[in-house]
Amino acid sequence: MSETPITYAGAGVDVEAGDRAVELMKASVARATRAEALGGLGGFAGMFDATALKDMDRPVLATSTDGVGTKVAIAQAMDRHDTIGQDLVGMVVDDIVVCGAEPLFMTDYIATGRVVPERIAAIVSGIARGCELAGVALIGGETAEHPGLLDPDEYDVAGAATGVVERDAVIGPDRVRAGDVVLALASSGLHSNGYSLVRRVIAAAGWELDRDVPELGRTLGEELLEPTRIYTRPLLDLVRSEDVDVHALSHVTGGGLAANLARVLPAGTLARVDRSTWTPPPVFSLIGRLGSVPREDIERTLNMGVGFVAAIPQEHADAAIARSRAAGIEAWVLGDVTDAAESADAGSDVVQGAKGVDGGAVRVFGEHP
Repeated sequence: MSETPITYAGAGVDVEAGDRAVELMKASVARATRAEALGGLGGFAGMFDATALKDMDRPVLATSTDGVGTKVAIAQAMDRHDTIGQDLVGMVVDDIVVCGAEPLFMTDYIATGRVVPERIAAIVSGIARGCELAGVALIGGETAEHPGLLDPDEYDVAGAATGVVERDAVIGPDRVRAGDVVLALASSGLHSNGYSLVRRVIAAAGWELDRDVPELGRTLGEELLEPTRIYTRPLLDLVRSEDVDVHALSHVTGGGLAANLARVLPAGTLARVDRSTWTPPPVFSLIGRLGSVPREDIERTLNMGVGFVAAIPQEHADAAIARSRAAGIEAWVLGDVTDAAESADAGSDVVQGAKGVDGGAVRVFGEHP
């Protein structure tokens, strides 16, 4: 038996610091709301008024959960924590949009070795900002202090969101047809995937995060912390528009462009994606060059400048591009969808299915300008 009293604070958990963090984040969380959100901070559960669902014919709930991977190590190394939350929101809510659903509310979870109120509030401010951009209510969260498991300045973040869509409005592989075009929506940069590769490359090259990189127009660290673009509102506008019939959407995350596109194509189809239609932003060529990363490896790890893709009828491409650009997102036609059985490309360099989905196939060909 210990002769000295052992307290919770002595064990490394500062309850008062957690309370201060909540006070600091109140203003940010208050901006990330919707009319349906009930209650406020401090409840045991977040609440959301689902009355509007009664007016739907057959409401289908969609849910997603995710984190931001080792990008948090960049934020920690730079001691800048106000953007990583937007990454979290983007990774979660934009997966929900893929099926045509509108994300409604989100909850977050932060695990840290030591609660520093200002740092936790900065992380949550980024989450709240992301929720504002997506039109999502942040209705709950948890900050857990894990001394001895995480170093004092280490943390990780995760989140989950729920959305809704009418059953007959669900989009996906069953709507895709041969003759559709594949539309690209530009990414804002690396987003939140592949940072284990990126970090290994810059470490091997001996580059520091404060290094000014002329081809990037800023420091390396600033480039690596560029927040994930949130596509929720522009994509919902596209899906609901009368001049564009969206057949399928794909969020280009882990696995790269080809594998994620293959997930939303029906079996028996082949999407042909032409590299000559776009030039990836400089950060992608920089990582490839610094690490002598094989093209096959970098393309299946990073988004290469394409954050989302849509399969739409060819005659709707101009309207879709115009709508995307009006929302501030560059868009262009990447390629098309064909019948795999009739395509001469079907047997060469093809990605077939991904993440357990036995779907269509994708062939990426050509060279970037």
